[in-house]
Amino acid sequence: MDTKKVASELVELLGGKENVVSATHCATRLRIVLQDDDKPNKAAIEDLDGVKGVFSASGQFQVIFGTGLVNKVYGEFANITGVGAKDTDGGEKQVDHSAAAKKKMNPLARLARTLSNIFVPIIPAIVASGLLMGLLGMMTAFEWVAPDSPWILFLDMFSSAAFIILPILIGFSAAKEFGANPYLGAVLGGIMTHPVLLNPWTLTDAVPESIVFFGMNVELLGYQGTVIPILLVVYIMSKIEKGLRKVVPNAIDLLVVPFVTVILTGFIAMLFVGPLGTWVGNGLTWSLDYIYNTAGIFAGLIFGGLYSTIVITGVHHSFHAIEAALIADLGFNFLLPIWAMANVAQGGAGLAVFFLTKNKKVKEIALPASFSAFLGITEPVIFGVNLRFMRPFIGAAIGGALGGAYVVFMNVFVNAYGLTGIPMIAIAAPFGTANIINYLVGMLIATAGAFVATWILGLKEDTTKK
Repeated sequence: MDTKKVASELVELLGGKENVVSATHCATRLRIVLQDDDKPNKAAIEDLDGVKGVFSASGQFQVIFGTGLVNKVYGEFANITGVGAKDTDGGEKQVDHSAAAKKKMNPLARLARTLSNIFVPIIPAIVASGLLMGLLGMMTAFEWVAPDSPWILFLDMFSSAAFIILPILIGFSAAKEFGANPYLGAVLGGIMTHPVLLNPWTLTDAVPESIVFFGMNVELLGYQGTVIPILLVVYIMSKIEKGLRKVVPNAIDLLVVPFVTVILTGFIAMLFVGPLGTWVGNGLTWSLDYIYNTAGIFAGLIFGGLYSTIVITGVHHSFHAIEAALIADLGFNFLLPIWAMANVAQGGAGLAVFFLTKNKKVKEIALPASFSAFLGITEPVIFGVNLRFMRPFIGAAIGGALGGAYVVFMNVFVNAYGLTGIPMIAIAAPFGTANIINYLVGMLIATAGAFVATWILGLKEDTTKK
């Protein structure tokens, strides 16, 4: 493939380089912010060599090329449009892509994107901890080593560390997203997990000490493993820091701003926001747990059936925060197995399209895109295949609903977030062999259900361009 030619044709079909505000790419998609969203010729772009799908979401015009190819196309695209080019001072000409995209989003989508930007960078730490917990559980269950072995001690330390210092990780990431000093965000997370405060992770029958401060009774209870308190605290910290920088002279900025920011936010965190955030977080966890246990398989049917539709809106990016709160409060995540069923169902529907379609290019896209969904990456099959024909998307919703109902009925759990499809087996393992088997059965139900539903609904080739 001539990637330079493809990039050049893409620029013209987008309305010219003057219509491109900024661009970036992820694992599979070229993501572009445009001046005028009505200028692109979507039908012609879909016919370009290597393009697997086109859609608009999260304030961006997104073109699916697939893993590896997208990097090459972006390089040529950047050269033609000038995004990412260096100016004479060595700075970037490129407009902040995240900020440019957010300006075009509605408030709900903007909130979802903000939470995504905070929690996605933390995923490797959470996944690593989940896998370490699984290894620790297997070593203990199968008695590979003695209970007092140093292996048990060290793996317990390694697996729990990320959750114990979770407020520090979130504090750093959230401060970056809110435009504040990330190290001050980490400091606030450190304050909220200080050794002086009783660690709730080790709290059994222990009662935290209380002190009286300005007539207020303050419990010395830490926020290890919590999510919402540190988010609220760092947001307030960012406002305080930005406000101070507007009024404090540059000559004393380094002395005054960090000092005042930390002391003010620290007191606000310990006296007001921390307890409020804990109450909100516990309320959210309790509500989800109540729905899960009360609605049962109906919750799985609804969530599994609707998740892919939510993905189209981009609101699913906010779910990482909810899942992190569940893990922190309950020790397991019951939502991710449901999302996983919706994802593999998209793969099942994509496989049905592969066998049903007579369009050679659709066949070329459908098969690899379907297998990508089984590995947890669904954008190629959703936007490149199933949504183009609509009926396969409905078939996938049916399969996702059936699979979601099953995993809820069988109480399938995982101990992390960020992985779905086949890779999710690793973070389901800590809850036992039965948990893994039920997850695999759920995948089979979701995939087969979507395949059969799509086959019954059929395919209308003349709707490809819609």
